[in-house]
Amino acid sequence: MCEAALSAVAELRSVTSPVPADVWEAVLKSDPDAVASQTLAWRDAVLADGRYADASRLYEFAGGRQIVLPLVRRRMLPGPAAVLASWPRTWSAGGPICQDGQASDAEATAVLADLAALRPLACELRLRQGAAACWQAAAAGYAVTADPTWDLDLAGGFGEVWQRRFRGSFRQAVRKAERTGLEIEVDRSGRLLGEFWELYRMSMQRWAGMQHAPVWLTRRRLAADTNPGRLELVARHFGQDCATWLARSEGKPVAGIIVLRSGGYAKYWRGAMDKEGANRTRANEMLHKLAVEEACRDGYRYYDLGFARPGSPLAAFKEKFGAQLRFTHTLRAERLPLQAAGQLPKELVKRVIRFSDNT
Repeated sequence: MCEAALSAVAELRSVTSPVPADVWEAVLKSDPDAVASQTLAWRDAVLADGRYADASRLYEFAGGRQIVLPLVRRRMLPGPAAVLASWPRTWSAGGPICQDGQASDAEATAVLADLAALRPLACELRLRQGAAACWQAAAAGYAVTADPTWDLDLAGGFGEVWQRRFRGSFRQAVRKAERTGLEIEVDRSGRLLGEFWELYRMSMQRWAGMQHAPVWLTRRRLAADTNPGRLELVARHFGQDCATWLARSEGKPVAGIIVLRSGGYAKYWRGAMDKEGANRTRANEMLHKLAVEEACRDGYRYYDLGFARPGSPLAAFKEKFGAQLRFTHTLRAERLPLQAAGQLPKELVKRVIRFSDNT
């Protein structure tokens, strides 16, 4: 280990696992860049899934500085077979929560050295968007990958967003939606999740056609990420901070979105639609306009629109909001090539069906 790393480790006073809830909440509140998927509500939803055990770690440094690392391990895989994740792939970004929002190079080095000393079979940290470069710089022995994500700056309030960030085509779509007689409902109890799920099932059929994939395969591929059980878990644990927005035309649901809120972020988590009805009424634009307006009113700093490949139709839709491209980075270390082994059969299936990710 280099001298810089030894110095960093020397600054680490203690490590506590799992992290006490009150300490997690205090550090979260002190971090201005914390996101919804770093909250206790999100942790509780992940653990309620039943497949994971809490392996979170609290790092306390000289001078009282604290870093919380959300972390879980697969149950039934202890010790040398442990697979650690922050979070598992289907559970969005986790990564360090830092007191006052920033970690020093020495602190980042100490945290990653501690994880390496655990010698898990694999360890994967999915950093939140815009996470400090010190985590990548300290990631010796980790493979680092980047994924594109988009968010809308809400500074200045809704008037500023409407006039200067939403593109003209987006404002025009909203005005059209206002003339179509859409019925809009927002619920924070989970009552609308059933109708949202039916729209999502319709969306999966459409995505299968766009990707040249069988519907059953698309449903199976997405089931681990979005299913009625997971929707219910997240809604239950977030409570009033999970809003399901639903648009109806002539009494029939045509579009829905789910928005989570925490800290400075309102997070567009899931969306679904009846394409014909949504396009005719511009229901998607209306729902996002209302969610952004509410986030501005309630003092949130960003509207997180999530992943989209630059140049894709989905990215073009998000650009209409005035959303900016950012990146989330994933740090992964393995003692055995698990990821490559798991990816090979997926790639073979894609070749056989001529899969095309043009969404």
